[in-house]
Amino acid sequence: MDLNTPIEKIGGIYKKYASRLEKLGIITLNDFLYHVPFRYEDYSLISKISQVQVGEVVTVQGEIVEIKNDYIRRFRTLQKAKVKDKTGEIDIIWFNQPYIPKMLKIGDVISLSGKIKINLGKKIMESPDYEILNGETIHTGRLVPVYPETRGVSSKWLRRQVYKILNDNKNNLTEYIPQEILKKENLLGFSDAIREIHFPDTFENEKKARERLSFDELFLMQIHGLTKRKDWAEKTASNVFEIEKHKDEIENLLVSLPFELTNAQKRALEEILKDLKSDKPMNRLLEGDVGSGKTVVAAIAMYISHLNGYQSVIMAPTEILANQHFQTIHKLLSKFKIKIAIATSGRKLNLDKFNILIGTHAILSEKINFNNLGLVVIDEQQRFGVKQRSIIRGRGKSPHLLTMTATPIPRTVALTLYGDLDVSFLDEMPLGRKTVKTWLTPEKKRTGAYNWIEKEIKENKTQAFIICPFIEESETMTTVKAAAKEFERLKQDTFPKLKLALLHGKLKSKEKEKILADFKNRKYDILVATPVVEVGIDIPNATIMLIEASERFGLSQLHQLRGRVGRNDMQSYCLLFTDSKNARTLQRLRGMEKIYIGAELAELDLKLRGPGEIYGTSQHGVKSLRIASFSDFSLIEKARKQAEDIFPRLKDYPKLLEKVNEKNLSHISPD
Repeated sequence: MDLNTPIEKIGGIYKKYASRLEKLGIITLNDFLYHVPFRYEDYSLISKISQVQVGEVVTVQGEIVEIKNDYIRRFRTLQKAKVKDKTGEIDIIWFNQPYIPKMLKIGDVISLSGKIKINLGKKIMESPDYEILNGETIHTGRLVPVYPETRGVSSKWLRRQVYKILNDNKNNLTEYIPQEILKKENLLGFSDAIREIHFPDTFENEKKARERLSFDELFLMQIHGLTKRKDWAEKTASNVFEIEKHKDEIENLLVSLPFELTNAQKRALEEILKDLKSDKPMNRLLEGDVGSGKTVVAAIAMYISHLNGYQSVIMAPTEILANQHFQTIHKLLSKFKIKIAIATSGRKLNLDKFNILIGTHAILSEKINFNNLGLVVIDEQQRFGVKQRSIIRGRGKSPHLLTMTATPIPRTVALTLYGDLDVSFLDEMPLGRKTVKTWLTPEKKRTGAYNWIEKEIKENKTQAFIICPFIEESETMTTVKAAAKEFERLKQDTFPKLKLALLHGKLKSKEKEKILADFKNRKYDILVATPVVEVGIDIPNATIMLIEASERFGLSQLHQLRGRVGRNDMQSYCLLFTDSKNARTLQRLRGMEKIYIGAELAELDLKLRGPGEIYGTSQHGVKSLRIASFSDFSLIEKARKQAEDIFPRLKDYPKLLEKVNEKNLSHISPD
């Protein structure tokens, strides 16, 4: 059967399990092969019954001479068996599995793997894994794969399906990576790698198999990115921007800015200008830390679009961020008689005629008319779906596209994740900005920290954020500070002489806007908030950021929260509280005290925490990896180099081309 056949169309047991398997990302037969184990039980030590030792994990193989159900108290059952080999006998017990004596009969020769225990002076095996000996063992007597599971789908069931699919498709696991690459990178063949990742003979074999399949995933992701880049380059821009013609006006804008651009901003702007005057539409990602000046660079690009007679649009994921962009861009460009509009669910302004439109997904409305859209800017692009991004691009004729993100991603990873884009990095902070002093603060210094915060607010007329992970207290996370409860405690007991406000995601848009406006206008001293303030809030007077339960955040998110302060020339501070005593967690958090570049923190987080926490559900739209890891920078570099080398000759490798075009590889294809 074709490995790309959807499971629900196969019938039988697969049809029954289809909805459950979908939760594991298993849609086709092929997906079983890429649903790889996350660990292995080492049952490879096969011992004679007379030689087993108490405490060791072993496999014994022999004939069942007794097996029965015993009924004990409260309808519970105990399954008892006796197994013998040529050297002796051993008792086996299971708990509450009354079906076992129906499956295993006296006279069956079986293999059992588990821990040897002692009971009433006799050696026994308690609740071992088992299987009838009939050819190759897959549940016992070897390195046994343990898979990610879901309700009603066990590792044992998955093991059987994978084994059957592998055996039925020995001739279908065709090699597609060119031999020259396999030889150069010393990689296993594809068929061997698939087999060894599921049923390895040794841990060394498993390691080699994982490396090969990880390489494949990263390599194919790069090929997909290069393909998308080529497809984009073949489009013809209907809006080639004149740059030299408007050199004086651009210079006037730069001179009017209340600050000098950083070298990184100048470099990014040069790259963008080069794109804008090309007859190919720009497709560029601008990555930079919170506060690195991405919006300013985007504003200059939108001004150039206006000078060329085109409209621009900037789409942001939240109303808070959209309003922030509106204020910033209005401040920078309104003096040049540019009509700036905003469209969010809670605010509509100047929509009848505009040069620049700023908004949330509300700007996708067909009621908004674009006369001549030349530039689309999408902020925090990973938070929008492919459909939303294509709709807004479709409002113009091949408009230039600039996407932006403040999510700190190591350069190597960014070039992989966004292989279809040209990438510009803002790796400098604006001149005059002071480093935010960051401390991992022990619980015993909490009272002292509160007293210091109150003193700073009163003496220096400054403001503070206090961040809590959740709005309401969670029964299962009693150690985590709940924002609502913490707000009341801080207001009544800790800072009774100061003015406090509470901000969280469940408030209505207008309530959020009013609280933020009042905080910005210094009507409040402290803003207690959930991580809703992570992006899009600019409070220049705020110099203190206190984060509760900091171990529950990734370093990238902590860095973005820290970026809410230090947005002026005053010294700013970030205090990290944690109840954790875990040495690895504390090591990770201390990275915040020494590292102030987002991409470096993201790299540290990848090494200490793994990619799942960073590029998982919290980063919507970021491509997932089934086997490879974004923390394997060396393998990423190898895959990228090989992909770039072979891409111009891709048509010479039909098997690779066929693999690249497979639908079931969509999870690694850039949007």
